[in-house]
Amino acid sequence: MNESSETSRYAAALDYLFARVTGGWKMGLERTSELLSLLGDPHTRVPAFHVAGTNGKGSVISTLEALLRGQGLRVGKYTSPHLIDFRERIAVNGVPISEADVVAFIERWTPEVERLGATFFEATTGMAFDHFVREKVDVAVIEVGLGGRLDSTNVITPVSAGVSSIGIDHVQYLGDTVELIAREKAGIFKRGVPAVIGEGDAKLRAFLVELAHEAGASPVRPVADEWKVSGISVSLQGTSFTLTTVESARTLRTPLIGRHQAMNAATALSMIESAGSPYAIAAVDPQRALDKVRIAGRFQSVGSIIFDVAHNPAGCEVLCETLEAVKPVRPLTCLMTALRDKDWQAMMTTLAPLVDRFVLASPPSVPADRAWSPEEALEFALANGWKATAESDFDAALAGACEGLGTTLITGSFHAVGDAMARLQVSPLVA
Repeated sequence: MNESSETSRYAAALDYLFARVTGGWKMGLERTSELLSLLGDPHTRVPAFHVAGTNGKGSVISTLEALLRGQGLRVGKYTSPHLIDFRERIAVNGVPISEADVVAFIERWTPEVERLGATFFEATTGMAFDHFVREKVDVAVIEVGLGGRLDSTNVITPVSAGVSSIGIDHVQYLGDTVELIAREKAGIFKRGVPAVIGEGDAKLRAFLVELAHEAGASPVRPVADEWKVSGISVSLQGTSFTLTTVESARTLRTPLIGRHQAMNAATALSMIESAGSPYAIAAVDPQRALDKVRIAGRFQSVGSIIFDVAHNPAGCEVLCETLEAVKPVRPLTCLMTALRDKDWQAMMTTLAPLVDRFVLASPPSVPADRAWSPEEALEFALANGWKATAESDFDAALAGACEGLGTTLITGSFHAVGDAMARLQVSPLVA
């Protein structure tokens, strides 16, 4: 079969999958469990680390992957969303699932997916575990898609479960307080399974500890209570920090940029330690493995452009903290697009003190029912006295944001970063 025919089948398979996004989220584990049963329960045949959180979980996942691969293990990684290509979501040792494997799964399992009424994410979760078994991975790192308790990845019993930071997001599904959202995220904690908590706020961390004990998790490890994270230094080359316990202190470095990345790295190390043999050895001397941590779109600097997928107010606060630390060349132009259901007013308000000019647009990959109005955002900006323009054509917006001297920040959503990367030919795939 020729290459164009294979590409056409892949496009058709993706069209089928993405059609299952419509109709809103269907929370629950029943459809995923039944689909996995038909697949031979591959999720029970792969040891896995499970990570939830509002922000930071992608960085924790990528750090876990690097640490485990540093021990010579064959590691599957399941993440969401993707930036450019669906295949980014499912990878083994950094190599994404092939187009042919995506096509084969969809064509083989379409009747059952239809019968079950499985969603996009449920079908993709089945595909990921099926792929990991076929590829004979030693261990997988699994990122929660939405929430935790009712997320389709929560069919697994992991070797360690971690929750990174908690913030307000997806309120229509998870609740409108950090406590309600924390309860949903803590739904991945299970009896007899180590629970690691990377939340920095002491009150919220204590609440997560309480929820972990209620679930019967053991041991329960609140990172900030067990380890002192100090001496954090941030530059465009990465983040160095010191981890101190009553027994020892060690200075480490991650290539990921931002003060928050010190806690993300510590959370990953704690998860590795808590999982015991054969994984814990990866935390004994982790620096060589940490040097290889990569994740696209998290304060990723490429020439004069910074890509950051901050997509809620808490994410924008962290982004601003990092901007203040690295002091990019001014003027700073921010190409921003947010989703309609996000608190984009708070996001812009957070960014405005550090941004010299906003360019507001809506990238083509955004679903129509979630697209914001750049014109409405422009009115909000001008009413606040911020310099801003709105552009209906994303390519024109990107060109306008990147012209001239200074630095261009592309942020506000995964769609903004992914669509910009595709046009600028920046690959999100790192093997």
